[in-house]
Amino acid sequence: MFSSRTPSNFAPNRLTKAVRAARAGGQSFIDLTESNPTRAGFDYPQDLLAPLGDARGLRYAPSSLGVMAAREAVAADYQRQGVSVPPERIALTASTSDGYSMLFKLLADAGDEVIVPRPSYPLFDHLTRLDLVTARDYDLDVHGDWAIDIASVERAITPRTRAVLVVSPNNPTGSYVTDDELDRLAAICAPRGIAIIADEVFVDYEFEPGASRRAGRMASRRDVLSFALGGLSKSVGLPQVKLGWIAVGGPNHLADAALERLELVCDTYLAVSTPVQLAAAELLAQGAAVRSQIAGRVAANYRALQAVVPASSSCRVLKSAGGWYAVLQVPSLESEEDLVLRLLEDGVLTHPGYFFDFPRESFLIISLLPPEYLLADGVSRVLRHFDGRENRA
Repeated sequence: MFSSRTPSNFAPNRLTKAVRAARAGGQSFIDLTESNPTRAGFDYPQDLLAPLGDARGLRYAPSSLGVMAAREAVAADYQRQGVSVPPERIALTASTSDGYSMLFKLLADAGDEVIVPRPSYPLFDHLTRLDLVTARDYDLDVHGDWAIDIASVERAITPRTRAVLVVSPNNPTGSYVTDDELDRLAAICAPRGIAIIADEVFVDYEFEPGASRRAGRMASRRDVLSFALGGLSKSVGLPQVKLGWIAVGGPNHLADAALERLELVCDTYLAVSTPVQLAAAELLAQGAAVRSQIAGRVAANYRALQAVVPASSSCRVLKSAGGWYAVLQVPSLESEEDLVLRLLEDGVLTHPGYFFDFPRESFLIISLLPPEYLLADGVSRVLRHFDGRENRA
């Protein structure tokens, strides 16, 4: 009766069952998987959403790619980041996930392929499946810094490849894509008619000053058809407001052709509400205060995490440059699933690395959004779990 776009099995995994049971039983634990900034104790201005009440929102005047004033506001925000994007090359979407879906419809037929990074967040499995697109992996390697394994990209390409996806900074590795990596990807993709889609939602959250501006930016490219994704969810900590965008880059003839077709796709759905478009400029301006708080906390928490894990420890904080997450490599004394379940019993919840498709064990993914004292307490509990155990194994 149901299509194959949705899974046939919705049974929860062991960790999900354990978390539900813990909450139902009133067990308290430190949640180091938190990804919702509205639950992380930031100070949101009480009137931040007031612009959504603009009376002009009572009039419906649909615009396929978005109200020009909102597209200009997004272009101005790119300018703040040091990236020049004409507002005419920006399309508004209801979210980044919505943006992916629009681009898959633009670029791919059923059964075509897109190449996605590994490790990365598991959303790609669902997004591609729902649009009847096949996801193939390429690898990120870590040798001090994380870097794209270009050879694995070339191995993954087939005649049905339509796009290569990059996430910058990656979730959860925190690695920004470099200009050199984009040069090499463009040299592979452009001659084959393959687009590059860059998810840049975490771009503002750098751990060292200047990391973001040193990164390669997809919307600045003119040598390959490219699309950069962003949105209010991460840029100003407003996931509930539902506004994202696509910035189109590349040779003029390809970018123009893509925008013409993207306009049709967007017009078919008209997913973005008028009130949020009218409020976009003020939300971006006033939301900067929230972004500043988040940026300060994740950077401070990353430094604190590095400091609390001593060089003599059997655990290691992998190098990261930005984002909302950190990767902790731990001894392989048990499976990651058993480990996170045991840690939950000890009062701390983390994600196992296999949730993010790490090719081997053992890694824990730690959110840097929680208040500093909670992160410190939670990480201390993780480290205590390994104190002396590796010597007894």
